[in-house]
Amino acid sequence: MLILTHTITPTTTLYIWRIEESFEDLFDQVYLTDANMVRVMSMKSQQHQRGFLAVRMLFKEAGYSDANVTYSQTGKPRLSDGKHITISHSHELAAIIVSGRNVGLDLEMIREKIIRIADKFTSNVEQEKLDPESGSYVSQLTMLWGVKESIFKIRDEIGISFKDHITTFAWDMETRKARAVLDFEGQQRYYQVQFFPVGPYMVVYAIDEDDL
Repeated sequence: MLILTHTITPTTTLYIWRIEESFEDLFDQVYLTDANMVRVMSMKSQQHQRGFLAVRMLFKEAGYSDANVTYSQTGKPRLSDGKHITISHSHELAAIIVSGRNVGLDLEMIREKIIRIADKFTSNVEQEKLDPESGSYVSQLTMLWGVKESIFKIRDEIGISFKDHITTFAWDMETRKARAVLDFEGQQRYYQVQFFPVGPYMVVYAIDEDDL
């Protein structure tokens, strides 16, 4: 069911769905293109099927259908009316943002297992700011991963390294705001980031500062 609709700006809205329904209940409520009908039926995990359908429920909430969303060769979704859309789902939650601006969204479950891969995606700047003894260490790592996923979705280019090219150089766990930079192919682009927890999940979204 829809648990959150949040107007970020007059042209940018976040929608979050908690996936409580069965596959059959979701399937009966959405329209799927022929290609996506084949796609969802070929998924081996019902969890993935329900997540896929929950995203289509969010399309409906935003005033769109499955047919209004197409994908680039790299998998970036786009809307038929020219607006931007970004999609994420994790376990029991699905989320989308529809915007007049190029935005990126990530939804991650907050889990301690992220500590094992922290060195693989955090930059030197981020590692200097992190305190492994902090009670919010896992949440901070999850947020940093979400920032990088969100920016990667905005840029939509092969070759971007989370560790080497994207750095969150400032963040505040109380205000739930951050700033990050993508340094790639000789260009630097800066992003404003907001994040917040929803139960055991971290929601993160980024907007290119040039689009503000």
